Amino acid sequence: MTIAQQLTGHEKDLGGGFLVRRLLPDARQRSVGPFIFFDHFGPAQELPGVNHDVRPHPHIGLATVTYLFEGAMMHRDSLGTAQLIEPGAINWMTSGRGIVHSERRPDHLRDVAFVNHGLQLWTALPLAHEETEPSFSHTPAQAIPECSVGDARVRVLVGEAFGVRSPVPALSRTLYLDVRLPAGGRMDLPALEAQQAIYALEGELQVDDAPLALRRMAVLEPGGAVTLFAPAGARLVLVGGDALDAPRHMWWNFVSSRKERILQAGEDWKAMRMGTVPGDEAEFIPLPPTPMTPPEPRS
Repeated sequence: MTIAQQLTGHEKDLGGGFLVRRLLPDARQRSVGPFIFFDHFGPAQELPGVNHDVRPHPHIGLATVTYLFEGAMMHRDSLGTAQLIEPGAINWMTSGRGIVHSERRPDHLRDVAFVNHGLQLWTALPLAHEETEPSFSHTPAQAIPECSVGDARVRVLVGEAFGVRSPVPALSRTLYLDVRLPAGGRMDLPALEAQQAIYALEGELQVDDAPLALRRMAVLEPGGAVTLFAPAGARLVLVGGDALDAPRHMWWNFVSSRKERILQAGEDWKAMRMGTVPGDEAEFIPLPPTPMTPPEPRS
């Protein structure tokens, strides 16, 4: 069997009725390679007067990876970055020792109805970079390399595959692909990384002889090649890479190999010692009222 397990995910309301489907972490699969968090949002109709803005909030020990299929977001952070996020680009924010950011509806779309659709993923930073200086990297859509594999068209968003390399500056071995298959299309997928998973974004897939329904994730057996088939056409993403180099604790927006570091980050945010977002200082997301007792580390 080439599929180790399938994840159905669950819906989560991020506030104001903004729903996402969360595939990672899962009780049965806490990570795939360095990816510890996988949210799929939309397609969602954004109407004038509806506020789905994500107010300023902090991160440590992780990198956020934002990728849009439709719509737009305005990213701002405590480094002074102000970046419009648009479809096809990769926006990689390394939190390291700590960063604060917001993601809001762009001003030019405040009074316009539009569709927002995309993915936000997190990767755990390698142990050597958990406390690195925070940074932000924007790679525009036209800089993302593409190639053909069988019947598929593949965008190599992060990492290296099929002889092409993405310019996105990941800090560990990481692979993130956006793959389109036409109706009746096939693609042979080798074991590109130690750990790999496929998410059916649009349309149903067959992974060898096993069906993969829309919006499900198939975690693949290590080391095995598979054949993908899309009877009516499909779009999928692949995530993967090397396994985590150590177990991780994860609580709220914080990730670390040390529980005490997460507790300290909580105290720092509560005391507003983690910085502010220039031009977006009027509000913020407070620390959750639940006790700061991170569960056992994710490995």
